[in-house]
Amino acid sequence: QVQLVESGGGLVQPGGSLRLSCAASGSIFSIDRMGWYRQAPGNQRELVANIRSNTRTDYADSVKGRFSISRDNAKNMVYLQMNSLKAEDTAVYYCNLRRGVIDYWGQGMQVTVSS
Repeated sequence: QVQLVESGGGLVQPGGSLRLSCAASGSIFSIDRMGWYRQAPGNQRELVANIRSNTRTDYADSVKGRFSISRDNAKNMVYLQMNSLKAEDTAVYYCNLRRGVIDYWGQGMQVTVSS
């Protein structure tokens, strides 16, 4: 069984930065795809970024150039560095692990960008 625990969310001013962390426990394999999704009120959950075992990354167009995803397979960690944050980045952020067709999710944490 896989468990994902997020940390690092909170309140930040526009233009600021946050680093989200996700600790994975259980049977984790380097081939698993890991990533971050977010959901704002009234919106569907959307992909923010993901990273594969070969370090290939994908980003939503809205965060390209501002966010950076990375992973440490030895520590079973995935990170999301968020820079130049905007009000529209406000959402609940979820850590995700995909193995084949199965998705595992963290509990989610709030990120609020506001002055």
